[in-house]
Amino acid sequence: MITRNVRAQVYSIQNLHRTRTSVHGIHPNRMIGRQYCCASVSSFVKHRSGSLISSHSSPFLPSHRSYSSNSSCEYLFNEDEILARNAAREWANTSLLAKVRDMDENSQLEESIKLELFECGFMGLEIPEEFGGLGLNFTSACLVVEEIARVDPSVAILVDIQNTLINNAVRFWGSKKLQEKWLPRLAGDVVSSFALSESGSGSDAFSMKTVATRENDSEYYVLNGSKLWISNAKEASVFLVFANADPSKGYKGITAFMVDANSEGLTVGLPEKKLGLRASSTCPLTLEDVRVHVDDILGDEGLGYKYCIEILNEGRIGIAAQQIGIAKGCMDVTMPYLYERKQFGQAIADFQGMQHTYARLATEIHSAELMTYNACRMKEKQVSFVKEASMAKFYASIVAERTASKCIEMLGGVGFTRDLLVEKFYRDCKVGSIYEGTSNIQLQTIAKLLKKEYEQ
Repeated sequence: MITRNVRAQVYSIQNLHRTRTSVHGIHPNRMIGRQYCCASVSSFVKHRSGSLISSHSSPFLPSHRSYSSNSSCEYLFNEDEILARNAAREWANTSLLAKVRDMDENSQLEESIKLELFECGFMGLEIPEEFGGLGLNFTSACLVVEEIARVDPSVAILVDIQNTLINNAVRFWGSKKLQEKWLPRLAGDVVSSFALSESGSGSDAFSMKTVATRENDSEYYVLNGSKLWISNAKEASVFLVFANADPSKGYKGITAFMVDANSEGLTVGLPEKKLGLRASSTCPLTLEDVRVHVDDILGDEGLGYKYCIEILNEGRIGIAAQQIGIAKGCMDVTMPYLYERKQFGQAIADFQGMQHTYARLATEIHSAELMTYNACRMKEKQVSFVKEASMAKFYASIVAERTASKCIEMLGGVGFTRDLLVEKFYRDCKVGSIYEGTSNIQLQTIAKLLKKEYEQ
Protein backbone atom coordinates (compact mmCIF):
# COMPACT_ATOMS: atom_id res chain seq x y z
CA MET A 1 0.00 0.00 0.00
CA ILE A 2 2.74 2.45 0.99
CA THR A 3 4.87 1.51 -2.02
CA ARG A 4 1.97 2.18 -4.38
CA ASN A 5 1.37 5.51 -2.68
CA VAL A 6 5.00 6.61 -3.04
CA ARG A 7 5.22 5.36 -6.61
CA ALA A 8 2.13 7.38 -7.46
CA GLN A 9 3.82 10.40 -5.90
CA VAL A 10 6.90 9.86 -8.09
CA TYR A 11 4.71 9.64 -11.18
CA SER A 12 2.89 12.83 -10.21
CA ILE A 13 6.23 14.66 -9.89
CA GLN A 14 7.34 13.37 -13.28
CA ASN A 15 4.05 14.44 -14.85
CA LEU A 16 4.37 17.85 -13.23
CA HIS A 17 7.64 18.43 -15.03
CA ARG A 18 6.44 16.95 -18.31
CA THR A 19 3.59 19.46 -18.21
CA ARG A 20 6.04 22.29 -17.65
CA THR A 21 8.16 21.04 -20.51
CA SER A 22 5.22 21.19 -22.89
CA VAL A 23 4.22 24.63 -21.64
CA HIS A 24 7.66 26.21 -21.89
CA GLY A 25 8.83 24.18 -24.86
CA ILE A 26 12.08 23.17 -23.20
CA HIS A 27 13.07 20.32 -20.94
CA PRO A 28 14.39 21.56 -17.56
CA ASN A 29 17.60 19.56 -18.05
CA ARG A 30 18.26 21.56 -21.24
CA MET A 31 17.97 24.94 -19.57
CA ILE A 32 21.17 26.94 -19.55
CA GLY A 33 22.13 29.54 -17.01
CA ARG A 34 24.27 30.75 -14.22
CA GLN A 35 22.10 29.16 -11.58
CA TYR A 36 23.06 25.60 -12.45
CA CYS A 37 25.72 23.81 -10.51
CA CYS A 38 28.35 23.07 -13.13
CA ALA A 39 28.76 23.71 -16.83
CA SER A 40 31.45 22.26 -19.06
CA VAL A 41 34.73 23.96 -18.23
CA SER A 42 35.25 24.93 -21.86
CA SER A 43 31.83 26.61 -21.87
CA PHE A 44 32.51 29.29 -19.28
CA VAL A 45 32.17 32.55 -21.16
CA LYS A 46 31.96 35.76 -19.22
CA HIS A 47 30.04 38.72 -20.62
CA ARG A 48 30.74 42.28 -19.62
CA SER A 49 27.57 42.13 -17.55
CA GLY A 50 29.16 39.44 -15.42
CA SER A 51 26.55 36.82 -16.26
CA LEU A 52 27.52 33.33 -17.26
CA ILE A 53 26.40 31.65 -20.45
CA SER A 54 27.20 28.26 -21.86
CA SER A 55 28.34 27.40 -25.35
CA HIS A 56 26.97 23.89 -24.83
CA SER A 57 23.33 22.92 -24.82
CA SER A 58 23.79 20.25 -22.14
CA PRO A 59 25.64 21.41 -19.02
CA PHE A 60 26.59 18.98 -16.29
CA LEU A 61 23.56 18.88 -14.04
CA PRO A 62 23.23 16.91 -10.82
CA SER A 63 20.95 14.41 -12.56
CA HIS A 64 23.91 13.51 -14.80
CA ARG A 65 26.39 13.10 -11.98
CA SER A 66 28.37 9.96 -11.47
CA TYR A 67 29.52 10.33 -7.88
CA SER A 68 26.81 8.59 -5.93
CA SER A 69 24.07 7.70 -8.35
CA ASN A 70 25.30 4.17 -7.60
CA SER A 71 25.32 4.57 -3.84
CA SER A 72 27.33 2.07 -1.84
CA CYS A 73 24.58 2.39 0.79
CA GLU A 74 21.87 1.30 -1.64
CA TYR A 75 21.47 -2.10 0.01
CA LEU A 76 20.47 -0.41 3.27
CA PHE A 77 17.18 0.89 1.88
CA ASN A 78 13.88 -0.74 1.01
CA GLU A 79 11.73 0.00 -2.02
CA ASP A 80 9.65 2.70 -0.36
CA GLU A 81 12.75 4.51 0.83
CA ILE A 82 14.40 4.36 -2.59
CA LEU A 83 11.24 5.62 -4.27
CA ALA A 84 11.01 8.53 -1.82
CA ARG A 85 14.67 9.39 -2.37
CA ASN A 86 14.27 9.21 -6.16
CA ALA A 87 11.18 11.41 -6.02
CA ALA A 88 13.11 14.05 -4.07
CA ARG A 89 16.06 13.79 -6.47
CA GLU A 90 13.77 14.18 -9.49
CA TRP A 91 12.04 17.22 -8.06
CA ALA A 92 15.20 18.90 -6.77
CA ASN A 93 17.03 18.55 -10.08
CA THR A 94 14.19 19.56 -12.35
CA SER A 95 12.26 22.15 -10.37
CA LEU A 96 14.36 23.49 -7.52
CA LEU A 97 17.81 23.79 -9.10
CA ALA A 98 16.97 26.63 -11.48
CA LYS A 99 15.83 28.83 -8.58
CA VAL A 100 18.60 28.22 -6.07
CA ARG A 101 20.89 31.11 -6.95
CA ASP A 102 18.13 33.70 -7.15
CA MET A 103 16.65 32.60 -3.81
CA ASP A 104 20.08 32.82 -2.19
CA GLU A 105 20.81 36.27 -3.59
CA ASN A 106 17.35 37.56 -2.69
CA SER A 107 17.31 35.84 0.74
CA GLN A 108 13.81 34.73 -0.10
CA LEU A 109 12.08 31.37 -0.49
CA GLU A 110 9.95 31.39 -3.62
CA GLU A 111 6.28 30.71 -2.95
CA SER A 112 6.15 28.22 -5.82
CA ILE A 113 8.79 26.08 -4.13
CA LYS A 114 6.82 25.95 -0.90
CA LEU A 115 3.67 24.97 -2.79
CA GLU A 116 5.49 22.23 -4.68
CA LEU A 117 6.92 20.78 -1.47
CA PHE A 118 3.37 20.18 -0.32
CA GLU A 119 2.23 19.05 -3.76
CA CYS A 120 5.00 16.44 -3.84
CA GLY A 121 4.19 15.19 -0.33
CA PHE A 122 7.56 16.18 1.13
CA MET A 123 6.07 18.12 4.05
CA GLY A 124 4.12 15.18 5.47
CA LEU A 125 6.38 12.21 4.91
CA GLU A 126 5.67 10.36 8.18
CA ILE A 127 2.18 11.70 8.73
CA PRO A 128 -0.27 8.78 8.40
CA GLU A 129 -2.29 8.53 5.22
CA GLU A 130 -5.51 9.04 7.19
CA PHE A 131 -4.34 12.60 7.83
CA GLY A 132 -3.21 13.20 4.27
CA GLY A 133 0.46 12.27 4.63
CA LEU A 134 2.51 9.58 2.89
CA GLY A 135 2.84 7.31 5.93
CA LEU A 136 6.53 6.63 5.37
CA ASN A 137 9.29 5.98 7.90
CA PHE A 138 12.02 8.13 9.43
CA THR A 139 14.69 6.86 7.05
CA SER A 140 12.61 8.01 4.09
CA ALA A 141 12.31 11.47 5.60
CA CYS A 142 16.08 11.72 6.07
CA LEU A 143 16.73 10.53 2.52
CA VAL A 144 14.43 13.25 1.19
CA VAL A 145 16.22 15.88 3.30
CA GLU A 146 19.58 14.64 2.00
CA GLU A 147 18.55 14.74 -1.66
CA ILE A 148 17.07 18.23 -1.42
CA ALA A 149 20.18 19.44 0.44
CA ARG A 150 22.32 18.26 -2.49
CA VAL A 151 20.69 21.09 -4.45
CA ASP A 152 19.65 23.66 -1.82
CA PRO A 153 20.22 23.17 1.93
CA SER A 154 17.96 26.17 2.63
CA VAL A 155 14.97 24.27 1.32
CA ALA A 156 16.16 21.06 2.96
CA ILE A 157 16.05 22.65 6.42
CA LEU A 158 12.45 23.69 5.83
CA VAL A 159 11.57 20.08 5.03
CA ASP A 160 13.69 18.75 7.90
CA ILE A 161 12.13 20.89 10.64
CA GLN A 162 8.62 20.16 9.39
CA ASN A 163 9.12 16.40 9.33
CA THR A 164 11.60 15.48 12.04
CA LEU A 165 10.50 18.02 14.64
CA ILE A 166 6.97 19.39 14.36
CA ASN A 167 5.09 16.61 12.56
CA ASN A 168 6.62 13.94 14.76
CA ALA A 169 6.05 15.89 17.96
CA VAL A 170 2.35 16.20 17.13
CA ARG A 171 2.20 12.52 16.16
CA PHE A 172 3.94 11.32 19.32
CA TRP A 173 2.45 13.52 22.03
CA GLY A 174 -0.44 15.48 20.55
CA SER A 175 -3.95 14.70 21.76
CA LYS A 176 -6.38 13.21 19.27
CA LYS A 177 -7.99 16.63 18.97
CA LEU A 178 -4.64 18.31 18.33
CA GLN A 179 -3.68 15.72 15.73
CA GLU A 180 -6.98 16.10 13.90
CA LYS A 181 -6.56 19.87 13.96
CA TRP A 182 -2.98 20.10 12.71
CA LEU A 183 -1.75 16.93 10.97
CA PRO A 184 -3.94 17.32 7.84
CA ARG A 185 -2.82 20.94 7.54
CA LEU A 186 0.84 20.13 8.16
CA ALA A 187 0.64 17.58 5.36
CA GLY A 188 -1.40 19.85 3.12
CA ASP A 189 -0.48 23.54 3.29
CA VAL A 190 0.89 24.70 6.65
CA VAL A 191 4.57 25.41 7.32
CA SER A 192 5.57 25.04 10.96
CA SER A 193 8.34 26.39 13.15
CA PHE A 194 10.14 25.23 16.31
CA ALA A 195 10.35 28.09 18.83
CA LEU A 196 12.79 27.15 21.59
CA SER A 197 15.91 29.36 21.61
CA GLU A 198 16.06 32.76 23.29
CA SER A 199 18.72 35.45 23.55
CA GLY A 200 19.77 34.13 26.96
CA SER A 201 19.11 30.46 26.40
CA GLY A 202 20.95 28.80 23.53
CA SER A 203 22.75 25.61 24.52
CA ASP A 204 21.30 26.13 28.00
CA ALA A 205 17.85 25.93 26.43
CA PHE A 206 15.91 25.29 29.63
CA SER A 207 16.93 28.59 31.23
CA MET A 208 14.29 30.22 29.02
CA LYS A 209 12.42 33.28 30.27
CA THR A 210 9.23 32.92 28.21
CA VAL A 211 6.36 32.14 30.57
CA ALA A 212 2.84 30.80 30.26
CA THR A 213 0.37 31.97 32.92
CA ARG A 214 -2.99 30.28 33.40
CA GLU A 215 -5.87 32.77 33.41
CA ASN A 216 -8.06 32.57 36.49
CA ASP A 217 -11.21 30.50 35.95
CA SER A 218 -10.32 30.15 32.29
CA GLU A 219 -9.25 27.51 29.78
CA TYR A 220 -6.54 29.78 28.41
CA TYR A 221 -2.87 30.37 29.08
CA VAL A 222 -1.25 33.73 28.39
CA LEU A 223 2.23 33.57 26.85
CA ASN A 224 4.80 36.33 27.26
CA GLY A 225 8.41 36.38 26.14
CA SER A 226 10.61 36.38 23.09
CA LYS A 227 12.37 33.79 20.96
CA LEU A 228 15.45 34.14 18.78
CA TRP A 229 16.94 32.34 15.77
CA ILE A 230 13.60 30.78 14.82
CA SER A 231 13.90 28.96 11.49
CA ASN A 232 10.99 29.07 9.02
CA ALA A 233 9.42 31.86 11.09
CA LYS A 234 8.53 34.03 8.11
CA GLU A 235 6.69 31.23 6.32
CA ALA A 236 5.20 29.51 9.37
CA SER A 237 1.49 29.35 10.05
CA VAL A 238 1.98 27.56 13.38
CA PHE A 239 4.72 27.63 16.02
CA LEU A 240 5.61 24.96 18.54
CA VAL A 241 6.43 27.32 21.40
CA PHE A 242 8.14 26.25 24.61
CA ALA A 243 7.27 28.34 27.68
CA ASN A 244 7.53 27.82 31.42
CA ALA A 245 4.10 27.40 32.98
CA ASP A 246 5.54 27.12 36.51
CA PRO A 247 8.96 28.75 36.93
CA SER A 248 9.06 27.61 40.56
CA LYS A 249 9.61 24.06 39.27
CA GLY A 250 12.54 25.07 37.06
CA TYR A 251 12.78 23.15 33.80
CA LYS A 252 9.97 20.83 34.97
CA GLY A 253 7.54 23.67 34.43
CA ILE A 254 8.33 23.93 30.71
CA THR A 255 5.29 23.25 28.55
CA ALA A 256 4.88 23.00 24.77
CA PHE A 257 2.12 24.92 22.96
CA MET A 258 0.93 24.83 19.37
CA VAL A 259 0.40 28.54 18.64
CA ASP A 260 -1.33 29.79 15.52
CA ALA A 261 0.77 32.42 13.73
CA ASN A 262 -2.30 34.65 13.48
CA SER A 263 -2.72 34.81 17.25
CA GLU A 264 -3.11 38.32 18.58
CA GLY A 265 0.09 39.49 20.25
CA LEU A 266 2.42 37.23 18.26
CA THR A 267 4.92 39.15 16.14
CA VAL A 268 7.54 37.81 13.76
CA GLY A 269 10.52 40.13 13.43
CA LEU A 270 12.70 40.86 10.43
CA PRO A 271 14.82 37.95 9.12
CA GLU A 272 18.45 37.80 10.18
CA LYS A 273 21.06 38.58 7.53
CA LYS A 274 23.00 35.32 7.54
CA LEU A 275 26.21 33.88 6.13
CA GLY A 276 24.39 30.93 4.61
CA LEU A 277 20.98 29.27 4.30
CA ARG A 278 19.79 32.66 3.10
CA ALA A 279 16.56 31.43 1.52
CA SER A 280 15.59 29.99 4.90
CA SER A 281 14.09 32.67 7.10
CA THR A 282 15.51 33.00 10.63
CA CYS A 283 13.61 35.55 12.68
CA PRO A 284 12.96 36.71 16.25
CA LEU A 285 9.54 35.97 17.68
CA THR A 286 7.77 38.15 20.25
CA LEU A 287 4.82 37.01 22.34
CA GLU A 288 2.86 39.67 24.19
CA ASP A 289 -0.19 38.42 26.08
CA VAL A 290 -0.80 35.67 23.52
CA ARG A 291 -3.80 33.62 24.62
CA VAL A 292 -3.58 29.89 23.93
CA HIS A 293 -6.32 27.38 24.71
CA VAL A 294 -5.52 24.38 26.92
CA ASP A 295 -6.43 22.12 23.98
CA ASP A 296 -3.40 23.51 22.17
CA ILE A 297 -0.97 22.17 24.75
CA LEU A 298 1.20 19.46 23.25
CA GLY A 299 1.07 16.49 25.60
CA ASP A 300 1.03 17.26 29.31
CA GLU A 301 1.80 20.45 31.18
CA GLY A 302 5.33 20.44 32.56
CA LEU A 303 6.66 17.80 30.18
CA GLY A 304 7.77 20.16 27.45
CA TYR A 305 11.42 19.69 28.43
CA LYS A 306 11.09 15.93 27.90
CA TYR A 307 9.44 16.32 24.50
CA CYS A 308 12.06 18.88 23.49
CA ILE A 309 14.98 16.59 24.34
CA GLU A 310 13.48 13.57 22.64
CA ILE A 311 12.46 15.30 19.43
CA LEU A 312 15.79 17.11 19.08
CA ASN A 313 17.56 13.75 19.30
CA GLU A 314 15.67 12.80 16.14
CA GLY A 315 16.21 16.21 14.59
CA ARG A 316 19.96 15.80 14.88
CA ILE A 317 19.82 12.84 12.53
CA GLY A 318 17.94 15.02 10.07
CA ILE A 319 20.67 17.66 10.30
CA ALA A 320 23.28 14.96 9.68
CA ALA A 321 21.35 13.98 6.53
CA GLN A 322 21.34 17.61 5.42
CA GLN A 323 25.10 17.86 5.93
CA ILE A 324 25.66 14.67 3.92
CA GLY A 325 23.57 16.19 1.14
CA ILE A 326 25.76 19.29 1.18
CA ALA A 327 28.93 17.19 0.94
CA LYS A 328 27.51 15.16 -1.94
CA GLY A 329 26.33 18.32 -3.67
CA CYS A 330 29.88 19.66 -3.57
CA MET A 331 31.19 16.46 -5.13
CA ASP A 332 28.44 16.53 -7.75
CA VAL A 333 29.75 19.90 -8.91
CA THR A 334 33.43 19.19 -8.56
CA MET A 335 34.04 15.70 -9.94
CA PRO A 336 32.84 16.31 -13.55
CA TYR A 337 34.98 19.46 -13.66
CA LEU A 338 38.08 17.59 -12.49
CA TYR A 339 37.75 15.02 -15.25
CA GLU A 340 37.30 17.65 -17.95
CA ARG A 341 39.81 20.26 -16.82
CA LYS A 342 43.21 19.57 -18.42
CA GLN A 343 46.58 20.77 -17.18
CA PHE A 344 50.03 19.54 -18.24
CA GLY A 345 48.39 17.27 -20.80
CA GLN A 346 46.05 15.34 -18.51
CA ALA A 347 42.85 15.67 -16.52
CA ILE A 348 43.56 17.21 -13.16
CA ALA A 349 41.52 14.38 -11.60
CA ASP A 350 44.30 11.99 -12.61
CA PHE A 351 47.04 13.68 -10.60
CA GLN A 352 47.82 11.59 -7.53
CA GLY A 353 47.49 14.52 -5.15
CA MET A 354 43.97 15.18 -6.40
CA GLN A 355 43.10 11.49 -6.30
CA HIS A 356 44.10 11.26 -2.67
CA THR A 357 42.04 14.32 -1.82
CA TYR A 358 38.76 13.25 -3.40
CA ALA A 359 39.21 9.62 -2.37
CA ARG A 360 39.52 10.72 1.24
CA LEU A 361 36.44 12.93 0.91
CA ALA A 362 34.40 10.09 -0.59
CA THR A 363 35.47 7.80 2.25
CA GLU A 364 34.47 10.34 4.87
CA ILE A 365 31.11 10.95 3.21
CA HIS A 366 30.44 7.23 3.12
CA SER A 367 31.36 6.96 6.81
CA ALA A 368 28.95 9.78 7.66
CA GLU A 369 26.22 8.06 5.65
CA LEU A 370 26.65 4.80 7.51
CA MET A 371 26.58 6.57 10.87
CA THR A 372 23.49 8.55 9.96
CA TYR A 373 21.39 5.76 8.52
CA ASN A 374 22.44 3.39 11.28
CA ALA A 375 21.03 5.98 13.71
CA CYS A 376 17.83 6.04 11.62
CA ARG A 377 17.47 2.27 11.90
CA MET A 378 18.12 2.32 15.64
CA LYS A 379 15.44 4.97 16.05
CA GLU A 380 12.99 2.90 14.00
CA LYS A 381 13.80 -0.20 16.07
CA GLN A 382 13.00 1.82 19.20
CA VAL A 383 16.39 1.23 20.79
CA SER A 384 18.46 3.99 22.37
CA PHE A 385 20.01 6.08 19.61
CA VAL A 386 20.97 9.30 21.44
CA LYS A 387 24.72 8.69 21.29
CA GLU A 388 24.59 7.61 17.66
CA ALA A 389 22.49 10.66 16.70
CA SER A 390 25.01 12.98 18.32
CA MET A 391 27.90 11.18 16.63
CA ALA A 392 26.20 11.40 13.24
CA LYS A 393 25.49 15.12 13.52
CA PHE A 394 28.93 15.93 14.91
CA TYR A 395 30.80 13.98 12.26
CA ALA A 396 28.59 14.87 9.29
CA SER A 397 29.02 18.59 10.02
CA ILE A 398 32.80 18.15 9.98
CA VAL A 399 32.66 16.17 6.74
CA ALA A 400 30.43 18.73 5.02
CA GLU A 401 32.67 21.64 5.96
CA ARG A 402 35.85 19.84 4.93
CA THR A 403 34.34 18.62 1.67
CA ALA A 404 33.11 22.09 0.72
CA SER A 405 36.50 23.61 1.52
CA LYS A 406 38.51 20.99 -0.38
CA CYS A 407 36.18 21.12 -3.38
CA ILE A 408 36.72 24.86 -3.67
CA GLU A 409 40.46 24.22 -3.61
CA MET A 410 40.23 21.51 -6.26
CA LEU A 411 38.10 23.73 -8.50
CA GLY A 412 40.69 26.46 -8.25
CA GLY A 413 39.80 30.00 -9.24
CA VAL A 414 36.35 29.18 -10.55
CA GLY A 415 35.52 27.51 -7.22
CA PHE A 416 36.08 30.83 -5.49
CA THR A 417 33.53 32.56 -7.73
CA ARG A 418 29.75 32.50 -7.63
CA ASP A 419 29.65 30.75 -11.01
CA LEU A 420 29.41 27.42 -9.22
CA LEU A 421 27.33 26.56 -6.18
CA VAL A 422 30.19 25.17 -4.11
CA GLU A 423 30.82 28.56 -2.53
CA LYS A 424 27.17 28.55 -1.47
CA PHE A 425 27.49 25.06 0.00
CA TYR A 426 30.57 26.30 1.87
CA ARG A 427 28.50 29.09 3.43
CA ASP A 428 25.50 26.86 4.05
CA CYS A 429 27.32 24.06 5.86
CA LYS A 430 28.85 26.16 8.65
CA VAL A 431 25.68 26.26 10.71
CA GLY A 432 25.70 22.45 10.86
CA SER A 433 28.08 22.64 13.81
CA ILE A 434 25.85 25.19 15.55
CA TYR A 435 22.11 24.58 15.29
CA GLU A 436 20.09 21.81 16.95
CA GLY A 437 22.95 21.38 19.41
CA THR A 438 26.48 22.67 18.89
CA SER A 439 29.35 20.30 18.22
CA ASN A 440 30.57 20.77 21.80
CA ILE A 441 27.14 19.81 23.12
CA GLN A 442 27.23 16.69 20.93
CA LEU A 443 30.64 15.76 22.32
CA GLN A 444 29.37 16.27 25.87
CA THR A 445 26.42 13.99 25.15
CA ILE A 446 28.65 11.31 23.63
CA ALA A 447 31.08 11.48 26.55
CA LYS A 448 28.31 11.26 29.15
CA LEU A 449 26.82 8.18 27.52
CA LEU A 450 30.22 6.55 27.10
CA LYS A 451 30.84 7.06 30.81
CA LYS A 452 27.59 5.25 31.59
CA GLU A 453 28.56 2.36 29.34
CA TYR A 454 31.99 1.90 30.93
CA GLU A 455 30.80 2.37 34.50
CA GLN A 456 28.34 -0.50 34.21
